[in-house]
Amino acid sequence: MDRRRFLQSLAIASAAVNALPGAATGETAVPVSPSAARLDETEGALSEMDVEGHTLVCTFRRDATEWKVYEDLRSREGVMILAASSGHNHVLAKSAEANFPGSGPPYLGLKLADLGMAGPDLLADRLLRDGDPDPQQVKSAAPPMGSAPPATPYERPAWNTIVGTKECMDTMPVYPSGSTRTYHPVQYFPEITQAAAGKRYEGLLGGWMPAVRKVFPAADGDSFGGHYEVIVFGDVSAHDKFIVQTWHRTAHIQGGKIVKVQYGYSYPAYPPAREDPYPEAFYAALLEFTVYWQKQLRDVAPVALPDQSLTDMARYAFAKELMVRPGGVYPKYGAVDRDYYGPEYDGFQDVFTSALYTNLEWGRFEMASQVLDNYYSDFVDDKGMINMRGPETAQFGLTLSLIARYFNYTQDRALLQKHRRKFEATAKILTDMHDESLKLAKDNVGYGLIHGWSESDSCLAPKPETWWLPYFANSAFAARGLKDLARTWKDLGWGNSGLAATWPKRSDELSQAVVASMRKDIRHDMTPAYIGTYPGTKLTFRESLATEHPSPQGWPHRPYAELLQADMLPPDLANIVIDCMRAYGATTIGVVANVERPHAEGRDILGFISYGYAQMLLRLDRVEEYLLFLYSHQYHDHTRGSWTAGEVSGITGDTALFCIPAQQTIPLLVRWMLVLEDSDEDRLYLAKGLPRTWLTSGKKIQIEQAPTRWGRVNFSAVAEGEKRIRATVELPKVGTPKEVQLKLRVPKSAAFKTVTVNGRPAELSGSQKDTVIIATKNESRFIVVGELG
Repeated sequence: MDRRRFLQSLAIASAAVNALPGAATGETAVPVSPSAARLDETEGALSEMDVEGHTLVCTFRRDATEWKVYEDLRSREGVMILAASSGHNHVLAKSAEANFPGSGPPYLGLKLADLGMAGPDLLADRLLRDGDPDPQQVKSAAPPMGSAPPATPYERPAWNTIVGTKECMDTMPVYPSGSTRTYHPVQYFPEITQAAAGKRYEGLLGGWMPAVRKVFPAADGDSFGGHYEVIVFGDVSAHDKFIVQTWHRTAHIQGGKIVKVQYGYSYPAYPPAREDPYPEAFYAALLEFTVYWQKQLRDVAPVALPDQSLTDMARYAFAKELMVRPGGVYPKYGAVDRDYYGPEYDGFQDVFTSALYTNLEWGRFEMASQVLDNYYSDFVDDKGMINMRGPETAQFGLTLSLIARYFNYTQDRALLQKHRRKFEATAKILTDMHDESLKLAKDNVGYGLIHGWSESDSCLAPKPETWWLPYFANSAFAARGLKDLARTWKDLGWGNSGLAATWPKRSDELSQAVVASMRKDIRHDMTPAYIGTYPGTKLTFRESLATEHPSPQGWPHRPYAELLQADMLPPDLANIVIDCMRAYGATTIGVVANVERPHAEGRDILGFISYGYAQMLLRLDRVEEYLLFLYSHQYHDHTRGSWTAGEVSGITGDTALFCIPAQQTIPLLVRWMLVLEDSDEDRLYLAKGLPRTWLTSGKKIQIEQAPTRWGRVNFSAVAEGEKRIRATVELPKVGTPKEVQLKLRVPKSAAFKTVTVNGRPAELSGSQKDTVIIATKNESRFIVVGELG
C-alpha cells in the first residue's frame, strides 16, 4: 500500500500527540508467559487473563479490523501485543542488553598488555580450562563493542546499528542516543544525553525484527522501572529510492506507566505543513512492519534452541542482509559510510560466498538463486575474472564448491546451465594457475602449488608481488572446489567433456601436493609444532611482521582459516594448524585474530572469514573450542543487543566497521552445531556442537527442513524428565544418507545407562564416547532414546 494512502486510511481516535490512548481507561489485563516473549503469531481473541497487568496504549483500525496495542510496562523487557478483533495477534518481545562494562574486573583479571603481547590466547586458555565455556563468563571477558566513550566531549559518536527496508537503496544509521541523521529524540527528552547513552541497554522490538530499541536510565529509576525508551524502525510502506523514512517513539516509563511519550516520523515537525504523527499512525505502521518482515523471512528453516538469542541473531542476520543489499539483491560489503559502502567493494568475493553459503544452509533458495545469478551476471566476465580490484585465490575454489552445493540443495539445472561457461571459466583460472606452478623446478618449494594473492588488499601495495605466494589455502580450496564441482557436473551429464573431465585428477594432485608440502614444512623444533601459511617460511608470522616491511606473511589469518575450511587435510595436520594458531598469536578469545604486530593495547577479533576455522573445530570434535568461538563472536564481534557485526573488533570497547559477511557468521555456526554434512562421505552429523547443558535443560532443540545434499532433514531433541532424552531424526528418503551420527553431549557428571534407536539397543562411540552411529539402511525416521544412570 502507498505510504500516504496508508496513513490517510487510518481511523484517528485521538488528537493529542503526547496523549496515551487507553492509559486513562484503566484497561489492563499477566504478562504473557516467557515462552511467548518473541515475535509470535497467535490465533484467538485475547482474554483478560492473557493481558492482565498490561496497559492498553492504543486502538486503531486497519481496513475493517480493529486492533488494540497492549504493553507490559512493569519491566524493562515487557512484551508488546498487537491484538486484532479477528483474533489474529502478534506478540513482540523487547530485548535489552547492557552496553557498558560490568562491575567485575576486566579481562577475567588478566592484564591487557599481557593479552596483547602473549603468543598464546590467554583468555581462551582461561575460559576453556573447565570444559565447555560459560557463556556469561565469555561475555564478561572484555568490554562490549562500542562501549568506550568518545575521545573528546565534542566527538560525534559512531553509529552502532541501522534500519531500512529491502526495497530502499540505502540504510539509515542509528546512533547510541537513538538519533538518526534526521531525527533527534534529545529535542523532546533532554535527559537523553551522551552520558546517559553510555549507560544504555540496547535491543530489538520483536525478537529478531530490525526495529531498534534503546533504554536509558532515568534519575528516578530503579533496576526495572524508571527509564527512557527509544524505538526506531524503517517505514516498509515508503517508496523513496534512497531515503529511508523512519518511525520513532520516545517514552519516559515510570512505575509501570508511560508518563510522557513523543511519536515521530523521519523529521522534526514543521507546522502546519509537517505535523508529528498520531499514536495510531505509529502502531499501524508497526503492524505493517511486522507483517512485512515475517513475509520476507518466511522461508528460513524454523529452529528452536534453549538460548533464544542465538535463534533471533540467526534470523536477524537475514533481515540485515536485505536492508544492506539495495533492492534486497545488489551486493554491498558495509553500510552508510564510504567504508564499506563504496562500489569498489561490491564485487568482493567474501560478500558473495558468505551470502550464498548462509542462505543455502538456512533454506533461503530464492535468495541464494538471486545472489548467484546477480554475481555471475554483473561481476564475472567470460574468462571467469571478477569485477573487483584484488581477487582472493582461495575464494575461487570456495565459489566452485558453493556452486556444487547450490545444485545439490536446489536441483536448479536452469541457472547452472545459464552460467555454465562462466563457472567453467572460474575453474580454468585455477587449473591455468596450477599449470604455471608445474613449470617451476621440481625442487622449488612452490612446485605444484597455486601461486596468487590470498588477501584482496595485496593489490594496493607498491609491490603487490610480495604476496603472490603459494599459500597452502590456494591449492587446498582449489582441490575442494574442483572435486565438488566435478561430482555435480557428472550428475548433470557434463563431466565427460573438456576440462571438466580432468577436474577429479587435478583435485587429487593439488590435495596431495598440499599435504606433502605441509609435512615437509612443519617446525617440530617448536612446541607446539609450527606451520606457516605457505612453504619455505623461515620465521613465524609474528616474527615476520616485526622484522620485515612489507611482510610476505601479512594477513596470515585468511590463509589459515581458508586452509582449514577447505577440509582437504588429514586430521593430524588440521589439528597442528589449529594448535599453531592458538599458540602463536592467531586467535583472540577463541576466534581467529586479525593478526598484526603484537602490542600492549590489546588484540583483535576477525569477524568475517573466520567461520572456516570454526567449522574445522567442529569436524575435529573440538566442541569446547567451537562453543567458545560462537560465544566470543556473539558477544565481542557484535554490538550488544542491536547485533551489528564488525569486520575487525578489538577487546577494549572501541567501535568497529560493520561488514555483512561478519553478520552472517552466527547463522552458519548455529546451523552447523545442529546439522553438518561430511564433506566427502555419505554421512550426516546431528547435534555435533551443542553445549552439554542443552540436552538436559528440558527445553526443545529443533530444526525443521534443514537443507542437505540428500534433501531436507528434520531433527529435534528434548529431555523427558530428569533421566531420559528423546531425539527424533527424519530423513528425506529411506537409507539416505547411509550414515547419521547423532552426538549426545550431556554434563560430565551424567552418563547414559542405555541408548536405543527405534527400540533397538545402540552403543555410544566416537572420541568422547557420546555419539550414536545410525546405519540408515531401509529406514528414514529414527527415535533415539537415552536413559541416564
